Amino acid sequence: MTPDQKQFVYIRILSNLLIVLGFIFAIVGFGPIIYDNADYYIKQGIGKFYILTGFTREEDLNIAEPNSIFSSLISTRAITLEPANLDFSLVIEKIGLTAPVVANVPVSDKKAYMKALRDGVAHASISEYPSQEPGNTYIFAHSSFDFRLLGKYSRAFNLIDKLKVGDRINIFYNHKDYVYSVINSEVLKGWNTQPLDRKVVSPILTLQSCYPPGTTFNRIVVTAELIDVKDAPN
Repeated sequence: MTPDQKQFVYIRILSNLLIVLGFIFAIVGFGPIIYDNADYYIKQGIGKFYILTGFTREEDLNIAEPNSIFSSLISTRAITLEPANLDFSLVIEKIGLTAPVVANVPVSDKKAYMKALRDGVAHASISEYPSQEPGNTYIFAHSSFDFRLLGKYSRAFNLIDKLKVGDRINIFYNHKDYVYSVINSEVLKGWNTQPLDRKVVSPILTLQSCYPPGTTFNRIVVTAELIDVKDAPN
């Protein structure tokens, strides 16, 4: 084999190796995002949905079943969700999300909010707490895949782009259940602070994350209005 032929073989091996490594990194990196979306659409396709334990609507009472790996794979009945706590937590039935809310997190301190986002989703310190008074409760979270660096809540908002007008969001705060209904979902370029500091005339909830998931190109912002407040069961 001539030197030129050897060089060609080495280049070809290196090229194939880089392709394989790129494929592996893509699977490891974007696999969870692909999985979350595939799981969502499969559940939609077979009519499976999530409901809150103890907060079900009358029509759901006879079809809810305990959440388990086995039942979630073979059953088309509902999967029950429980709030992470009753002090401050978020539940979105549409996407099967339940997570604690870390209160009073500064949005301008990256070290502080990155630390907070390892423990749940974050409540912006310059926004209001859930209330029946006019105000904007602003909650942000990761929509990413690097759980090794970002923790188990790195995928919390991977599916908030699935939320549509009329979908419900529950915030549990001080043992009360604040029920919101989605009124808008939009994608904004870069870091747009308008959804955070906008003036409001009613109690609203704002959810924000990076978009598309796993990137920092844009921000997805979901806005919901308060429609009900109930006492949470003890």
